[in-house]
Amino acid sequence: MSLTRRTLMEAAAARFGWRRAYGDTTAVDALLTEQTETAYTQADDHAALATVKNTDALHVQPGVLDVRGRVLADVLYLEGLLTGARNRGLAPELIERLEDAVDHGHELTVLLADTVRTTAALHAAS
Repeated sequence: MSLTRRTLMEAAAARFGWRRAYGDTTAVDALLTEQTETAYTQADDHAALATVKNTDALHVQPGVLDVRGRVLADVLYLEGLLTGARNRGLAPELIERLEDAVDHGHELTVLLADTVRTTAALHAAS
């Protein structure tokens, strides 16, 4: 199936709150590779734009705040998945991986919050 068709089908399904599950690791690996390639392609654009826009510490702050908000929302979603997995007695390996992801996500939100505070402190000091 073409990327365009799959993307359209996934977008339509997402409108109804449906998500596709992949039953084999080959399909999962292909999707993960595609996500990685897309992210790295976009990263070049982000770096160029950030170099132009981020002229001081305070200019960095809105972007970091946006990222922290998205990460926090995603971590809380993962916590819900973890709770559901525990309540359903799903595989211990899955629960352990979800716990690791949730813990790491919370650590990331703390680091991002510290980064935001640093932008404000540096601005106040200047």
